Amino acid sequence: MFRNKSSLWGFLLSLSTATAAVVGSARADEGMWLFNQLPIEQLKSKHGFEPTPQWADHLMKSSVRFNVGGSASFISSNGLVLTNHHVASDTLYKLSSEKANYLENGFLAKSYDEELKAPDLELNQLVEIIDVTDKVTAAVKPEMPTSEAVAARRAVIDEISKESLKSTGLRSDVVTLFGGGRYHLYRYKKYTDVRLVWAPEASIAFFGGDADNFEYPRFNLDATIFRVYENGQPAKIDHYLKWSDKALAEGELIFVSGNPGRTNRIYTMAALQFQRDKRMPYTLNMLRRREIALQQFGLRGVENARRAKDDLFSVQNSRKAYLGMLGGLQDPAVMKSKQQAEEELLKAIKADKSLAGAADAFTAVAEIQQQQAALLGKSINLNTHLYGIAKQIVELVEEEQKPARDRLPEYSDAGRESLEQQLFSEAPLYADLETHLMADALSMMLENRGADDPVCQKAMMGKGPVDRAAELIGGTKLMDVAARRVLVKGGKAAVAASDDPMIVLARTLDADIRSYRKMTDDLAEKEKQAYAKIAEAMFKTRGTSTYPDATFTLRLAFGVVKGYEQAGQQLPPWTTLGGTYAHESAHVGQKDFVLPESWKKAKAKLNPEMNFNFVSSADIIGGNSGSPVVNRSGELVGLIFDGNLQSLPANYIFDDRQMRATSVSSQAIKHALEYVYDARGLVDQLGK
Repeated sequence: MFRNKSSLWGFLLSLSTATAAVVGSARADEGMWLFNQLPIEQLKSKHGFEPTPQWADHLMKSSVRFNVGGSASFISSNGLVLTNHHVASDTLYKLSSEKANYLENGFLAKSYDEELKAPDLELNQLVEIIDVTDKVTAAVKPEMPTSEAVAARRAVIDEISKESLKSTGLRSDVVTLFGGGRYHLYRYKKYTDVRLVWAPEASIAFFGGDADNFEYPRFNLDATIFRVYENGQPAKIDHYLKWSDKALAEGELIFVSGNPGRTNRIYTMAALQFQRDKRMPYTLNMLRRREIALQQFGLRGVENARRAKDDLFSVQNSRKAYLGMLGGLQDPAVMKSKQQAEEELLKAIKADKSLAGAADAFTAVAEIQQQQAALLGKSINLNTHLYGIAKQIVELVEEEQKPARDRLPEYSDAGRESLEQQLFSEAPLYADLETHLMADALSMMLENRGADDPVCQKAMMGKGPVDRAAELIGGTKLMDVAARRVLVKGGKAAVAASDDPMIVLARTLDADIRSYRKMTDDLAEKEKQAYAKIAEAMFKTRGTSTYPDATFTLRLAFGVVKGYEQAGQQLPPWTTLGGTYAHESAHVGQKDFVLPESWKKAKAKLNPEMNFNFVSSADIIGGNSGSPVVNRSGELVGLIFDGNLQSLPANYIFDDRQMRATSVSSQAIKHALEYVYDARGLVDQLGK
């Protein structure tokens, strides 16, 4: 299950300074394609389908991005939005309480008045893409020192974003593509009044639990429906997906429109070896540690388990995903294929004198990996909600005093509204969970850096992790949103005068964090410049009809409905609703395989032969969760929610022999809404 909860997702992405770049020529149905550069000839020659500009524009504008790290789509003219339950789980968790556990027990609003407003969701609808490469690259001169290049690039990107926001009112993000070879301006319409309409029980949304995660066959209703509002009324949506009631056929062409989070298919062998031998083992140790900490907290009682469940699910999912990615890199066959591709490219580069700088770029990337290895374990990331809030406030009041070119990019004027929505979220925080996780984070920092390290000495203030965590969480006022607002409004003077222990800690560590950030930013800039040279070499030797690595921006993937062979057994392209009950019977006594009562009561009403989950050869990765799956007519036929185990190395390489994207069928969602949840009023709105 491709889980991309925002806080963890951002932290894991921050562990890598490498920049996404161009990949090689696409094979099979490989590709996460830009909507302004679709593989029309490939679709025509292989599948006999030519997408029209109108088809692509409609699908693009029917697609939605969740700020918590997932994808979605508009499914009605009155603002209904379909995504995964596991993408929605962050909001379900925040809306829940000890008395009303919507994450576990589900929810259905029978009227507009019953719909529950999400505390901090932002949904983005991409409406326009503009190539701004010339303007960005002109601002960075070859003779500039690294620090000046970083500042110049930030300044021009901030200028483009700010001008676009001012002229259009749309969220405006400049996206780095092809490792710095291209820059595109993405304009989004934002929806911040988002309300929960329906969610199934967790036991059917994640039926089979961790045991079935990334496995197949699957039997999951991993779906949730929200509605976006404008001016207090359901939004009027022009572009939304019609709903297909037709069963899919084996071999049928399908399309996936979503926001894949990050791929690194351009990585050089040196970069892959660093990931395999250093970065990923370090990340896995961090994930395993956090998993144990959350499990231990949950064992204290039922309410503790509820409070920890969403974070625990996220960590467990990430741990399993990273294990799969690492397994791919540990496969000699995978590394051999990457080595051969690199050797072929280097041979082509050396044969062209105009590309001499590209050969040097491979050496530069290799040197950067050694420098990154030396920084492992030296980051200062006390990964808790309250410390994150304090750190953000301390940085914000400092950065807003600076000119745009000198700011950290996350504090640009163009992104201020989205930043404040998260910073001032009314979502509940739990002091006991925060204390437990802070103690563990402090302990991990001591282990990584050594207890006598100056940074650790400043952070601990002469106390052990447990006592220091209790002091920090027990004394902070940042649980109160109003207190956060007062500090931000008071600016640098108010933050400097604050005696809130969490603010004091963030202030104390700020200089060290900025020093580490400068080192990683400088490495990222050098790596960006190196990969840009490699990208330009690939454009020249292979042409530009390819796709860039994923950047959590909207892409189109395609493939066919297709089973696969595993361990000598041919797995079917789909499962059925009737098979769900058989799956439960085959796992009697295992708590993750117990269907909710609503499904047991509705068994006689359901069509046992109806397709439930299906697999396809579409090229997806984390971030695609919640992506709509459509047919040639652009009708909704499914909802991406997972990939199989074989798909996990797709971060680095694509192979359609066994890699599969897993979806829940639109037929099954609609059927369950009507016959399990008695939501006929909601069903009547779908696709209309």
